Amino acid sequence: MTTQFSATGSALELHRYPQTQISNLQAWDAADEHLLKWLDEQADICGPIGIINDSFGALTCGIRAKYPEQQLWGETDAKTSLLGIQHNLSRNQLKDDNISWLTSRDTLPSQSALVLMKLPKNLNYFAHQLIRLSAVMPQGSTLQIGARAKSINQSLLALIVKHFGPATASLAWKKTRVITAIADGKTRAEPKPQRWNVPEYGLTLSNLSNVFAANKLDIGARIMLENLPQGEFQQIIDLGCGNGVLGLRAASCYPDASVHFVDDSEMAVASARENWQSNGLEPERGHFHWDDCLTHLDAGLQADLVLCNPPFHQGEAITDHIAWQMFNDARKRLKPGGILHIVGNRHLGYHIKLKRLFGNCQTVASNGKFVILQSTK
Repeated sequence: MTTQFSATGSALELHRYPQTQISNLQAWDAADEHLLKWLDEQADICGPIGIINDSFGALTCGIRAKYPEQQLWGETDAKTSLLGIQHNLSRNQLKDDNISWLTSRDTLPSQSALVLMKLPKNLNYFAHQLIRLSAVMPQGSTLQIGARAKSINQSLLALIVKHFGPATASLAWKKTRVITAIADGKTRAEPKPQRWNVPEYGLTLSNLSNVFAANKLDIGARIMLENLPQGEFQQIIDLGCGNGVLGLRAASCYPDASVHFVDDSEMAVASARENWQSNGLEPERGHFHWDDCLTHLDAGLQADLVLCNPPFHQGEAITDHIAWQMFNDARKRLKPGGILHIVGNRHLGYHIKLKRLFGNCQTVASNGKFVILQSTK
């Protein structure tokens, strides 16, 4: 894995976050390079620059290296991205004192004349981001969107026109293109969260735009809900909680337990909190954490049950390193005798990792696609 990144005339050392992750993936891609190449070709840069969906800081560090005094703001929904950006700024001795950090629910700065964005995988989330930008970017201001060439088509350009303004794509470079979108000055209303019912469990769920399984119960969560473990649990962690459906059901099954909802997505944590409140659960029992796995939770928190439906991708990259970190963090947080209870696609072979880590792994249930696994500390 290479860590040496050259852009805007500067040589940078960039790492994914956390740096200790077991992965051969690098911290940037050609779309980052293409956006910085476009910026390097501009004659004058005036006013603050917005940076959206910067995975681990390639854009932020590249811009800061060329324009050390430039006022920047960055928006991300991912805690790992925020921590990765801050880590790489520090590693390269770049200043962060005039950078504003925003989540995807914070109010965006007004009158931003230039914004650089990486195209997210979730197009509902992308539309939401465009709508937010349409409310604050003046007519005629520029949004530059970097993406793989194969991801850009007429329907994507039409989406940008609908929610932001006219858009054209550049010629391909290293299998990427940069879309230039011009703000049309029209403010759009932000979409309301998706709301839907799970009648068999008496739940109503609400999802913000970047939360997995936007309007139905995914089949992995469904088999997990049908096979929750027996026991009198006091401290439960819903790790990678999404909209919180596993933790919400756990709160009903284990009425004396405190439930901790943890996700890398700030929108997911916000959705889980909203769902806890809207389903009438006791405020003192629910706890909500925007975190990189379980890295920054209170050191004294020890769980006797961790529920987990781990992702096997990070952005466009397919990888199991997130699941591995989740399993390691769960083991550290569990009390002796505590249980890690997970669901995963059968082909991912999580039982091998769990046996290596815990020394045991039991198959609780399975169907043609998914398997429920349980390991005890």
